[in-house]
Amino acid sequence: MNKKTILLVEDNPDDEILTLRALKKDNLANKITVARDGEEALEYLFGKNHDGNDLPVLIILDLKLPKIGGIEVLRKIRSEKKTKLLPVVILTSSNEEKDLIESYSLGANSYIRKPVDFNQFLEAARQLKLYWLVLNESPPVR
Repeated sequence: MNKKTILLVEDNPDDEILTLRALKKDNLANKITVARDGEEALEYLFGKNHDGNDLPVLIILDLKLPKIGGIEVLRKIRSEKKTKLLPVVILTSSNEEKDLIESYSLGANSYIRKPVDFNQFLEAARQLKLYWLVLNESPPVR
């Protein structure tokens, strides 16, 4: 059986480790691909070596990224037919209201502020996994 991929776009190594740990807890079967900046995320989704048949079932996107920011990555995802319906969860440390408003305006499915506390962070990621990978029904990929 082909494992469905989660694309984690995160430049902070500590947050990457915490998120991966939380997602893999309880035997998550999904493959997790990590992009460490916006350019790498777009290359994964739209690059010449990507045929579009193995798009992720979920994108977890930080906003404060090097090279290309998360808002621009989200804008590109929503502008392309093959990716516009993919679930995108913003997971960020940003407390700026403009980031929240712009993320939803561009079609983010959810906006979660990263908790500072380690255990709260793990619980937030666990809940994210439970909702988006178990409970939520995603639109068909076209």
